[in-house]
Amino acid sequence: MAILGLRTAIYKVGNIKEATEWYTKAFEVSPYFEEDGYVGFNVAGYELGLQPESTPTTEKAESVINYWGVEDIRGRYQHFLDLGATEHEPPTNVGGALEVATVKDPWGNILGLIYNPDFKL
Repeated sequence: MAILGLRTAIYKVGNIKEATEWYTKAFEVSPYFEEDGYVGFNVAGYELGLQPESTPTTEKAESVINYWGVEDIRGRYQHFLDLGATEHEPPTNVGGALEVATVKDPWGNILGLIYNPDFKL
């Protein structure tokens, strides 16, 4: 049985309606599925999901980070900050042309951004 690759990144949020509006602006894409228990976005062929938290908190674990590919890491990082995300790790070169950055959404989830011109599907 083979692993087929990443399918979905899910973020737990305290207010799914507000989060749907925020993520629509942040990723510049509307959800393709929207119910009270789940909102799904297709982001360049990858699933971004929102689920409501039973006990809302902005204190989230930092052990796993999903990185979303971008072409302009500084511009996209600023875009998220302008929409109300908070700084977590500013754009940083991690070797060669690779750059990464992270922000926290208004619900405390870490969103990773990566510029990696060498990655191809």
